[in-house]
Amino acid sequence: MRKMILAAVLASLSFAATAQHHASPVGKWKTLDDETQKPMTVSEIYEAKNGTLAAKITENLGLPATCQECSGQYKGKPYVGIVTLWNLKPQKDGSWGGGNGYKPSDDRNFTAKSVRLIDGGKKLEVKGCVAFFCKTAIWVRAD
Repeated sequence: MRKMILAAVLASLSFAATAQHHASPVGKWKTLDDETQKPMTVSEIYEAKNGTLAAKITENLGLPATCQECSGQYKGKPYVGIVTLWNLKPQKDGSWGGGNGYKPSDDRNFTAKSVRLIDGGKKLEVKGCVAFFCKTAIWVRAD
């Protein structure tokens, strides 16, 4: 009887951890090429020391080894380690936003307007804007 109770408790804890994990954007995500939809990188979203969310590239899935298009601190450096989102704060609607972003393939900084879980937490909708022009990218959960 104790074994059955222990198994039930462990199963419910496992389910709760999985459900909680998918309620947060924290984790690893595949970023997709805008035109081909092929995976380009794996980016990890993590909680920064100041309580905001940030993301950095942790795996290169087919880009050149270094970012020749990048300027500034990332010029000629490996894609792995480039910070792509930072200062994301929780919004009233359950999304994260009000932060900043950098798209190395375009060497472009943008305002991270919103980062929102979709498709039951399997995908992430990342909306970035430069001035009045906004674009939405979909990331796919990798973990």
